[in-house]
Amino acid sequence: MSDYASRILVVDDEERIRRLLKMYLEKEGYLVDEAEDGESALKLASGTDYALILLDVMLPGIDGVEVCSRLRQIKATPVIMLTAKGEEMNRVQGFEVGADDYVVKPFSPREVIYRVKAILRRSSATAFLTKETNTSNNIVFPHLVIEHDAHRVTAGGQEVSLTPKEYELLHYLAVSPDKVFSREELLKDVWNYEFFGDLRTVDTHVKRLREKLNKVSPDAAAMITTVWGVGYKLEVPK
Repeated sequence: MSDYASRILVVDDEERIRRLLKMYLEKEGYLVDEAEDGESALKLASGTDYALILLDVMLPGIDGVEVCSRLRQIKATPVIMLTAKGEEMNRVQGFEVGADDYVVKPFSPREVIYRVKAILRRSSATAFLTKETNTSNNIVFPHLVIEHDAHRVTAGGQEVSLTPKEYELLHYLAVSPDKVFSREELLKDVWNYEFFGDLRTVDTHVKRLREKLNKVSPDAAAMITTVWGVGYKLEVPK
């Protein structure tokens, strides 16, 4: 693994937790940097291309939700939030600002490693595969191409950098073009999340996805259609 592919940032104000995660991650061959508060986490995450960030919600100063929100304005680095039991709203806020997964404390380090590997497998950070990738999993539309094996999205001929969740949302819609999905369905199937108290998570991700596509191809962005009162679909131009 290159440094880029294997470097992970662990952000938690408890040294005990940082040390535990670092030990297990290093055992798996990852390089680990640490931060104990939101400010230093942002400084490190802005200046380094991490493969993934493990980010505690409750941090002194700038909390984890705000760190993730600011990071999403500049980078698509995968983020797993660490939340304490009962912090349901923090988890929802984390998803809204672009977190890709969460782990509830107290956690098993093995579970964290499993989730890290799962996200890195499907992360846009793994998109360094060659163009000779097996084309059987590619989805090709007039203005949009999704190379699923490489997790690469091209709109208007230009590659688009998406977070793992943005990619999963786009791919999920693209697999069934012109089919309308409710926000509840998307939350359940893309986020594997049964909590229906706040559906803005879906709206926020759709908005972010459209904005990213629109920068390189307004035609591709326009394919993600809002069906008022129902949900969203990926509409293929006739």
